[in-house]
Amino acid sequence: MTKLKFFTLAASLALSVFCANAQAQTTPAAQAAGYVAASGQPAQAARGQEFFTTKHGKDWSCSTCHTAKPTVDGKHATTGKVISPLAPAANAQRFTDAAKTEKWFRRNCNDVVGRECTPAEKADVLTWLISLKP
Repeated sequence: MTKLKFFTLAASLALSVFCANAQAQTTPAAQAAGYVAASGQPAQAARGQEFFTTKHGKDWSCSTCHTAKPTVDGKHATTGKVISPLAPAANAQRFTDAAKTEKWFRRNCNDVVGRECTPAEKADVLTWLISLKP
């Protein structure tokens, strides 16, 4: 392999890795906008707060573990493990990786609601969480 081909291949690989990482990183607002677009309706923070604090099919609510004030630490109801604040204003790492967001929505919605959350529910909850101040 010539040096030029090797350099081109290495540069191409580095660019691919950079692009993949750049695509994974996002903002809470961008993710909320994606859920709004997928749902076809505007998000409502009040509806998100109601969804977050209401007990669902498995007799839990999101606030069971994340507290009704998700700007503070929560605690997993079963394991007792401390959960960092969910609101982006209190935890800058929250909702910055779209794949992680989807993973946690899928897991937690199944645990709490007994089904996957709709894009509208995700948009509402995320919009409410974004609106909170520490």
